[in-house]
Order: sequence, then C-alpha cells, then structure tokens
Amino acid sequence: MAGQSLQRLLGKGFSIAACVGLVIGLGIMRTPGEIALVFNDPVSYMALWIGCGAFVLVSLLVVAELIAMTPRSGGLYAMVAHAYGRYPGFLIGWTDWVANCASVALKAVVLLEYFAMLVPSVAPHQTVIALLVTTSFAILQLGGTQLGGGIQKFASFGIGLIMIALAAALYYGFFVNGGAVAAPEEYRAVASPGFAAVGLVIAAVVYTYDGWYAASYFGEEVKSGGRAVAMGSIQGALIIIALYLTLNLAIVLSVPLSALAGHDLALAGALDLVFGAGTGTVIIVAAVFILLAHHNLQYMIVSRILYSLSTDGLGTRRATSVTDKGTPAGAVILSWVMIVLLIVVGHFEFLLNLVAILFMVMYVALIAGVFRLRKQEPDAERPFRAWGFPATGIICGLGWTAIALFVGMTNPTSALSGLVLTLVSWPVYRWLKRRRHLDENIATQSP
Repeated sequence: MAGQSLQRLLGKGFSIAACVGLVIGLGIMRTPGEIALVFNDPVSYMALWIGCGAFVLVSLLVVAELIAMTPRSGGLYAMVAHAYGRYPGFLIGWTDWVANCASVALKAVVLLEYFAMLVPSVAPHQTVIALLVTTSFAILQLGGTQLGGGIQKFASFGIGLIMIALAAALYYGFFVNGGAVAAPEEYRAVASPGFAAVGLVIAAVVYTYDGWYAASYFGEEVKSGGRAVAMGSIQGALIIIALYLTLNLAIVLSVPLSALAGHDLALAGALDLVFGAGTGTVIIVAAVFILLAHHNLQYMIVSRILYSLSTDGLGTRRATSVTDKGTPAGAVILSWVMIVLLIVVGHFEFLLNLVAILFMVMYVALIAGVFRLRKQEPDAERPFRAWGFPATGIICGLGWTAIALFVGMTNPTSALSGLVLTLVSWPVYRWLKRRRHLDENIATQSP
C-alpha cells in the first residue's frame, strides 16, 4: 500500500454523477403508487413532487456551504465532526457506515430477486450469486479510484437515459391514445387522506429525493476542491428534479392515478396499462441496472466513511491504507466483510430501520451546523455561501425537524432504537478516546 492519504483524482463531473447515482433508485419506481393512495388528482400529485423537490434543493443550497468548507472525504461524518466535534461525528459516522453496508446487502438480495423474475432458474442460488455480485464490485474498487469514478459516470448517465426513455414512452402513449388510458374497474381506488397518510406520503417523496449530499463523501478527492463538490451537488440535484418532474408529468398524463394506487412498481403498472400486459417487465430490467450501479457507488461511499473515521482514530488502522491508485483498500475489504456477513445473516432491514430516525435528526444537525460555524468560524474560508441565509436555514431547519418528529411518532421502534444506540455509543466513544489519547476536536483539512 502506498501512502496514507486519498488523492485528487475525480472531477466535478463525478460530483454530479454521484448525486444522480445515489438519489435515483427504486424509490421513483414505487413512490407514485404510494402517493396515488392519497392524492388521485394530477394537480396535487405534481404539486407534491415540485414542493418536496424545492425543499430538498433549498436544503442543499444551505448545506452546500458546509460541504464546500469541509474539504475531506467521509460525507456526513466529516461534516458533522467539523461542525460539532469528535463524538457527534463518531455517532453519525458509524451509523452511516452500518446503514450503507446494510443498504448494499439489501440491494444485493433485491437485485437477485428481480433477476430471478427474468431468469427463474437462478432462484435457488440467489444468496450465492448475491455474494458473488457484491464481491465482484469490491474487487472492482481495488482497481483504483479513477476506475470506480469512471464506472459511476457511465452508470449515472445510463440511469438518466432510463428515466428519459420511460418518460418518452409514456408521452408517446399519451399522444397515440389521445389522452390517458381508462382505468380498469379492479384498479379503481378511493383516496381517504388523513394527517398520518399525508405525512407518510410527504416523507416517501422526500426519501425518494434522498442522497443529495452524495458528493460530500469524496470531498478531498475532487480536483477543484470544495466549491466544485458543492456546485456539482447542486447541478446533480437540478438534474434529478428535472428528471423526476418530467417522468411524473408523463405518468399523470398517460394513466389515471387511481390505476396505480398501491402498486408495488407503479412505473411497471403504468407501462402495462398504456402498452399492454407484460410491457412493465422492462422496469425489472431497469431496476437490475440501477441496483448494479448503486453497488459501485456505495462501495466507494462505505470505504470513504470507514477510512475517514479510522484516520481520525475512531476506527481501525487497517482501514487507513491507500493504494497508489487512490483506493482506501483496507476500508474496502473491511466493508466487504461486513456486507457479506449481513447478506449471510440477513439482518440488514432491521439495521436500516434502526438508524432511520438518526438520519432525520442528522439532517437537522447539518442545517444547524451552518449556523454554528457562522458563529464559531466567522472568518473561515467559505468557497460557497448558503443561498438566502439565514431565512432559508430557519425554514429548512423547521421543515426537517417536523419530518424527524413525524418519523419518530410513526416509527417509535426506530426512535427508541436510535436512543438506545446513542446511549450505548457514548461509553464506547469515551473508552476509545482514552485508549487513543484523542482530543475533542478534529482537523477540518484532509490528513
């Protein structure tokens, strides 16, 4: 292994690709069906997508200040540690690493479930093939940062083309059919919106936009520095919003929303209605491609989280080794071991549920972190300054607080688990701090 530092091998284009690649997933294929259970009219449906997209974009325009002035890889860990110190960083960093490992494990299993729909003969061997797939992506990472970055740019471009192709197909169906197709009687649904139902739908749309901070995981590896990471994130978010709105407008024009209510893969349902039964199979193919793309990016992410934690004394020294091609190889291998264990044991969904509330709280912390650093580091270099601040910070802070409270109330198990995890993490952190002789603050520059 050569050296102990990551290298600036990625361009701003990768920042855009990371944002697009992490955000666009299976959520956009399922969420329309969840929304249609509550909002059956096109105006409120589109207003929801527009409003949530605007909220996420404004949140990013605030947090981009923190992204730009934290020129380290590690994403949420690096930003939280910069704004609040070592222990909050420790809590969020390990939570983020475990959550992303669990996400990779879940997607490996779901990937094979979808693939088995296309090739039923693989069904008896799903676990073994899932292990082979995830191992292959781990090995790819060892080929170097530029290889992983190049794969991601290609994959994100492919994901964008999939969204455009699906929208174009539905627009074509709209013009050929002279409007929306009629909903079969068995598909008709009666909406019964209440506070809880509306809240769940809003949370679902916000989750579908989640991942807008993806480029921050590579802060010290982007050639042009922190501003390029922030601007790439914003440009990526704008692309995602445009793709989502284009696709959802195509849905409401071509298919009655009541026909999609509760559909597990609403996009597949829309294609089946417009072009005939079986057409929606193309969504399975698209889902397989997207899940493969997520594997590449999330291996890059988990290795950066573990590397950054470890270089700050909060992980293992084995995770600090970096190859001459810029790959944190030790962190890749250790993350692969964790993912393999999760696939074999099968507790990834529990882990994702456990950390859900901590992520909602973390979004509030990121917004508050901009306020905190404005006060504590007023003269620090800010390559990007929060747009419309402090008004936007207050609005977004209140919005994320409301979402966090709602998630906590509707998912008390996650809230309780998050509290227990926080209480347990404190003595672990104190023991580690004494053992490693760590001070409370962490350098904001890359080591």
